[in-house]
Amino acid sequence: MAQPSTTQSPVAAFFDLDKTIIASSSALAFSKPLLREGLINRRAALRSAYAQLVFSLAGADAAKTERMRAEVSALCAGWDVAQVSAIVRETLHDVVDPLVYAEAAELISAHRADGHDVVVLSATGEEVVAPVAEMLGATRSVATRMQIVDGRYSGEVDFYCYGENKAVAAKELAATYGYDLTQCHAYTDSSTDIPLLEVVGRPHAVNPDRVLRKHATEQGWEILAFEHPMSLRTRIPARSAGLVALGAVAAGATWYGYNRRKRTR
Repeated sequence: MAQPSTTQSPVAAFFDLDKTIIASSSALAFSKPLLREGLINRRAALRSAYAQLVFSLAGADAAKTERMRAEVSALCAGWDVAQVSAIVRETLHDVVDPLVYAEAAELISAHRADGHDVVVLSATGEEVVAPVAEMLGATRSVATRMQIVDGRYSGEVDFYCYGENKAVAAKELAATYGYDLTQCHAYTDSSTDIPLLEVVGRPHAVNPDRVLRKHATEQGWEILAFEHPMSLRTRIPARSAGLVALGAVAAGATWYGYNRRKRTR
């Protein structure tokens, strides 16, 4: 008589990026170097800072996020994709390394030690997110994909990894890699990610905004406090030290602002 299989489905831990893995909005973090390099003007830097302040105080309202997404998508039209990737690879450690929460780094390590896949889901563009996720030791990532024509951004979005689309991405990954979503974890700070939290069996609200905190309390979800940013250099294995990247804008709206750079010397 055949014995029942004891093989368990693989488990994934899904992580948001801004204010979940890193302690700040990357839009604010990158404002100073972008301004210094002439990639954005002072008005754009101030607008970005103000927008992130509103987000931090009031939460990433879907309507606000969509307006920002549309504005910045139009702004990045025509930018060279290879140039964007080069900028990201030049700025990771200087700008982002000090912002990574020690608690997030420890969680990622713990999940990997338990044999779990770690997946970063972010509304930030994939040219930014993929190398960041790799540097962090994540298994894979899903991010916003801009339409590319002849090596340049067209200004259109092929896939916006935000809100309900994060839940869609998690389901697609589960179908592809065999994850049992009832055993999977998700970590995020934003109420816009409630659809993602609802599709996993082990949702976690990290430094949640007001709406998410209320919802998490009502649902009995675990609420975590991440409070200690610490340099990745002290936590990421040496094999990952050469991998670079970053940038993440709340709800994927302003990441493209730092992606523009004229490399004419």
